[in-house]
Amino acid sequence: MNPLSDRINNLAVSQTLAMAALARELKAQGKDIISLSLGEPDFNTPDYIKEAAKKAIDDNYSAYTPVEGYAELKEAICKKLKRDNNLNYSPSQIVVSTGAKQSLYNIAQVMLNDGDEVILPAPYWVSYSEIVKLSGGVPVEVPTSIETNFKITPAQLEAAITPKTKMMWFSSPCNPSGMIYSKTELEGLVEVLKKHQHVYVVSDEIYEHINYTGSYCSIGSIPGMENNTITVNGVAKAFAMTGWRIGYLGAPEFIAKACTKIQGQVTSGANSIAQRATIAAIEADPSEIKYMVDAFEYRSKLVYDLLNEIPGFKVTRPEGAFYFFPDVSAYFGKTIKGTEIKDANDFAMYLLAEANVATVTGDAFGNPNCIRLSYATSEELLREAVKRIKEAVA
Repeated sequence: MNPLSDRINNLAVSQTLAMAALARELKAQGKDIISLSLGEPDFNTPDYIKEAAKKAIDDNYSAYTPVEGYAELKEAICKKLKRDNNLNYSPSQIVVSTGAKQSLYNIAQVMLNDGDEVILPAPYWVSYSEIVKLSGGVPVEVPTSIETNFKITPAQLEAAITPKTKMMWFSSPCNPSGMIYSKTELEGLVEVLKKHQHVYVVSDEIYEHINYTGSYCSIGSIPGMENNTITVNGVAKAFAMTGWRIGYLGAPEFIAKACTKIQGQVTSGANSIAQRATIAAIEADPSEIKYMVDAFEYRSKLVYDLLNEIPGFKVTRPEGAFYFFPDVSAYFGKTIKGTEIKDANDFAMYLLAEANVATVTGDAFGNPNCIRLSYATSEELLREAVKRIKEAVA
């Protein structure tokens, strides 16, 4: 008899983390694996942020932090959200957590009752559906395709809303597709949402600065959405601070208070040194990290051209983040070098075995026709990885 809870037995493993672990395992066995599975910048944390952390250690920031975050950090977050996103939050509406993933989990735990529906425009980040299910909610996938640039339409949103709909969760720039909803596209969705005041939106904006379009709109800044939007962000991606584990949310005050309440029972306040470093990160002008964004944009152009040379790959050029999400369904039902490819999962495993390149199946993101490749690595490794993929499917 299995003594583990149904809750954990029914929970899927994070496919991105599983593939990264498998790649590490194969590397340890001496295999020359190129991992394009994890969404992790290959840059070091900028020096001005590291200096702030060192100063925090010297200034003895070593005690427990307030559950919802340092007051100075919450003030800095409010200013950042006003400066970059035209969002008006007060410090009492901000909660700092151990990564944006915890922010999302807190939201699900305080907002969802058993049977509440959460609309997930697909593709979506791998953990959304599992966090929703873990909190008693029911994920409702709204499919998109490469032909629609992986974005949903107002008509699709309208059709997905029922009396049981509690929330919609989405990311822009999107992990895994790299697509960004324009202000006009968001306004179209808002026209639908305004008719359904019982629906709250979680806007995951962790990739906002890794953006090649020259403009950005937060859905919470559109008139009528102030009281129905929860904005989630963090410093992991844009500031190359994945290991520092700081995320935050801005929400209507009653939701922020509820998130503080649950966090008080689960983890308490986030790391003291990382919080002081985050103040330095977000107070600085975004131009400080432009060199990283420029590098990602260069790589996106490079990889776009390289992937387009592979027969059977359908590719869109990402507008932000650092992922490609090619449609590889042309290979389904075929046998390559003795391996039958039934779906994206088979295809990803074939690339790992045959090309020594780790990717992630699109199935995990709600789109079974695609695979996700991260281009957050060096130009040399990207060229080699795509060359290997091309040879493996030739």
